[in-house]
Amino acid sequence: MDSPFQPDVILVGAGIMSATVGVLLKELNPALTIEMFESLEGAGLESSSAWNNAGTGHAANCELNYTPEEKEGGIDISKALKVNEAFDLSLQFWSYLVKKRALPHPETFIHSVPHISFVTGSENVAFLKKRYEVMAKHHCYSSMEYTEDKAKLKEWIPLVMEGRDAEERGAATRVLGGTDIDFGALTRSLFEHLERIGGFKVHYAHRVVDICRKGSWHLKIKEIKTGQIKFSSSQFVFLGAGGGVLSLLQKSDIPEIKGYAGFPVSGLWLRCDDLKVAQRHQAKVYGKASIGSPPMSVPHLDTRIVNGKRSLLFGPYAGFSSKFLKEGSFLDLFCSIRPGNIGSLLAVARDNVALTKYLITQVFQSPRHRFASLQEYYPNAKLEEWRLETAGQRVQIIKPDPKRGAILQFGTELISASDHSLVGLLGASPGASIAVSIALELVERCFPSKLTEWLPRLREIIPSYGKSLIDNAELCKQIRSEIAETLKTAIDK
Repeated sequence: MDSPFQPDVILVGAGIMSATVGVLLKELNPALTIEMFESLEGAGLESSSAWNNAGTGHAANCELNYTPEEKEGGIDISKALKVNEAFDLSLQFWSYLVKKRALPHPETFIHSVPHISFVTGSENVAFLKKRYEVMAKHHCYSSMEYTEDKAKLKEWIPLVMEGRDAEERGAATRVLGGTDIDFGALTRSLFEHLERIGGFKVHYAHRVVDICRKGSWHLKIKEIKTGQIKFSSSQFVFLGAGGGVLSLLQKSDIPEIKGYAGFPVSGLWLRCDDLKVAQRHQAKVYGKASIGSPPMSVPHLDTRIVNGKRSLLFGPYAGFSSKFLKEGSFLDLFCSIRPGNIGSLLAVARDNVALTKYLITQVFQSPRHRFASLQEYYPNAKLEEWRLETAGQRVQIIKPDPKRGAILQFGTELISASDHSLVGLLGASPGASIAVSIALELVERCFPSKLTEWLPRLREIIPSYGKSLIDNAELCKQIRSEIAETLKTAIDK
């Protein structure tokens, strides 16, 4: 059974990325017709779901892995600035949609939560102070505060400081303009907007099982409840199905995917819904990963606000699962192995022994050891106040590399056919926070002939488009003031 119309665009996956791409394209060309397919029963139920991620609006305020220490002893903040600017693009887009009432009141998806980095020990304190001195000089981080004063630390992070050794040296930086985001609620609101404006058709509980090119792109879709096979086709397809993207890119047979593979990582959180505890912690507190540990191991104690209710989340505890999606199959990893990527998998296995050991340790970690990790952050934590929560599944990118055979890449990457008629997003964090930056990259890459026509609209939607907030302090100040007013956050004016 064929789709009743051939849409201009097909979106696969109903997460934050497809929602962002769909809304942006409709803003640029309201006449576009879009069809979307999602294997689950609704939108935002996989990695975008609130409890499948930490909800951090990643602006590189507190994430120490974005600011590595150089061999000479300096601090490199270039990556932090890029992430910070990319998050500002998302804030501008959401602000625009709130103003035109395409999104509901911002409190349904975003809240002001300070972002704090906290470290202990003389060596780590010295690192954090150097980091602060470099970052605070830049206008993007001019509001960052630093303290080693124990009274101030108790004021900022009381749960973290209570019960701690009085002789232990510690330090923290704080950015009041941090955010907690319910990406699931945001995703659902974006799709509701698409359904209201028309020219958009959504199919939940429909899995794309094959994709091939016959002039246009032809998709074979299975309706999960009935088993019925359907077909749809389009000149442009975006694959935004998280861990499911690699398999679909492989089925498309585009040469650009040759050598790519995926490394799945599962995760767990400890969650506390006791309001008396949660109300005493108003921050996202990030620490420093242990020496030799991967970026995914950075511990953090987070305020979460989901459906108006406040909770605490601690973790993540990494693990291994062969699934590529939380609701996927244990065969996902094995089915993704191809003759063209076996070499990549072997090269990454050879070069990442430490990561393998870390994951094995995490998999076999007992509940007692997990809780001991929490108590390093929250010394007075009580076991009965916390429960285990399963996080979303991440699939890290394994990509060909001319020098090493292949590398394990943390982050996200757009992979597209040579003519850019098919594009898929691989990778993980900080994907949701920088969804708009990724969508803009897609527009620039896949619709270059339209950019001149669309430029006025792009600048209306995202005022800083084509300009650098990193280089232009006055523009940065103006944009952030307008965002704070619209989104009702504590983002600095």
